[in-house]
Amino acid sequence: CRQSDGSDMEIILGGLASLSDELSWFKKEAEKWSVNLAEVSPLKSNTEYCRFLQSFSEPEISYVVAITTFWIIETVYQDSFAFCIEEGNKTPPELLGTCQRWGSPEFKQYCQSLQRIADRCLAEASADAARSAEEAFLRVLELEIGFWDMSSSRS
Repeated sequence: CRQSDGSDMEIILGGLASLSDELSWFKKEAEKWSVNLAEVSPLKSNTEYCRFLQSFSEPEISYVVAITTFWIIETVYQDSFAFCIEEGNKTPPELLGTCQRWGSPEFKQYCQSLQRIADRCLAEASADAARSAEEAFLRVLELEIGFWDMSSSRS
């Protein structure tokens, strides 16, 4: 988008405003599971994902690429955790709270709001910008696979 819709900012800032709560929650969870965050070394998948995210601080990153990337990151998270709370899945009881946190209908609505912004921007984007957004989208999916594979020690 050449210009973001005024409501874009409200939606994006609403998501950013929740980060303080999210960080507090992660710290409490780490403590609950006896994980000393100061002693955790990032795995290759973490490092690659961080490097990718840091690239978004470059001024040449377009809004359409950034918002598409933000939308898919949040949506993969929401879809993954929503899957864990679907009936019939064998999610361990001690992980249900985590799954309910990000698999919630409220978080899904937030992701759908981000999708509407991304869809609007992609509809107005040049072919080059749309191609860059698609490349970022696919890269997120690759990085997410690596991220989730860490839990099975494949990364």
